[in-house]
Amino acid sequence: MKLTPKQKAFADYYIELGNAEEAARKAGYSDATARGHAHRLLQNVAIRQYIDERIAEKDSKQIAKQDEILSFLTQVMRGEVTERIPIVGKDFFEVVDNTPNIKDRVKAAELLGKRYALWTEKQQVEVTTPVFVDDVPEDD
Repeated sequence: MKLTPKQKAFADYYIELGNAEEAARKAGYSDATARGHAHRLLQNVAIRQYIDERIAEKDSKQIAKQDEILSFLTQVMRGEVTERIPIVGKDFFEVVDNTPNIKDRVKAAELLGKRYALWTEKQQVEVTTPVFVDDVPEDD
């Protein structure tokens, strides 16, 4: 089901404000009926689906994914990432690109190593214990 422009506006304002009644007012519903419309609009399956999709889309853009993090750590470890550092002197100001220092590169390598379990100190040991049965009669 396609949303009307007013319903879409309500949904967008609701995502932005988090207040259904205020979102209804901003979407063009009258002050007198905003509360009732807000409640009814939030019950609409198509509007609810649109809101959920938009929130999921926003979350996916804001939160780094595993591959992105691993790629960044690899770039830092290899010294491929640069950082802009201001150099200030008595008569000059300059901004230079600086590669990560050894400490930062080692930390990135350590985090990557932890991810791939390169330095685990755990050992997997299998122990087989015999099973004793206490309910055997004594005459046997």
